[in-house]
Amino acid sequence: MAPAEVDEVHDVHCRLDELLAERGLTLTRLAELVGVSVVNLSVLKNDRARAIRFSTLQAICRALDCEIGDLLVLRRADAAGPAVDAVRAG
Repeated sequence: MAPAEVDEVHDVHCRLDELLAERGLTLTRLAELVGVSVVNLSVLKNDRARAIRFSTLQAICRALDCEIGDLLVLRRADAAGPAVDAVRAG
């Protein structure tokens, strides 16, 4: 099975920075809680991750007391400008 092609119209955005700020946590502290390196969390936080293990995703969500949809959102590129966050149901 071939890997999925990059879709220029959609982009997954990680809201880790926002969630950390809301909870008063640092990336270093989250790394300790989750058992993942600061470097790997930084890659995720800066939207450079190409994949994430479900176990890591679950651990991050447990540590931040959030749902996966709170952490990862789909951005849709607007023909007139840069990608904007898609409206989330809630």
